Amino acid sequence: MKRTFAAPLAIALFALAACGSQEASNSVAAGGKVADKAAPAGTTWAETVVATPEGGILMGNPDAPVKLIEFGSYTCPHCAAFAAESSEPLERDYINTGKVSFEYRNYVANPLDIAVALLARCSGPTAFFPLSHQFFANQQAMIEKVQAAGEAPYQSAMSAPQSERFGRLAQLAGLVDFAKERGIPEAKATQCLADMQTAEMMAKVVERDTPKYEIKGTPSIIMNGTTLEVTTWPALVEKLKEAGV
Repeated sequence: MKRTFAAPLAIALFALAACGSQEASNSVAAGGKVADKAAPAGTTWAETVVATPEGGILMGNPDAPVKLIEFGSYTCPHCAAFAAESSEPLERDYINTGKVSFEYRNYVANPLDIAVALLARCSGPTAFFPLSHQFFANQQAMIEKVQAAGEAPYQSAMSAPQSERFGRLAQLAGLVDFAKERGIPEAKATQCLADMQTAEMMAKVVERDTPKYEIKGTPSIIMNGTTLEVTTWPALVEKLKEAGV
């Protein structure tokens, strides 16, 4: 059965109940100190960014002994808060030591989530994290634009041919102009928003990993395969200390 990627506006924007409801109870056992690992000459580990076979974007030493995965949603305010608080110290104090790698997997909760994720991935892995941070900073503005337009324009976008839906929704949310201001030409943005293969892949990641990691909300943080009971940066720092970082 083909996915339609359609949902009522109330579900897509106003009822993000899963956001911030992480309830996992596993923890990471304390261990010895983890040693630094130098990045390749002339680079930093934060500049090493690749797409992963699992459908995420990974920053840092691919062989880091501490591997973090975040499942996050661009329409989740808790995820936006986590990104704003964590991005700079995570890169500076953890990823650049070579001790920690960080993989982001898009937890696409609704059609607007998919539209943003397609644009964040539009310029390749190296641009993904800077674009993601800017889309998170624009979160409230884009949601307000869709809300202000009302149900009818949203449903019209969702009733368009499948390859056009995310493009129309992105226009409604002001995302195409937002992307253009950040170096993505409109023609390229339109092409990326019609990329149903990537949209399907992200939806499959959610289907596959939700039961695997017992994801109950976003952001969900995984450390070396264990789902952590943390949703804030200070709480994650404590877990990193326990892991010897």
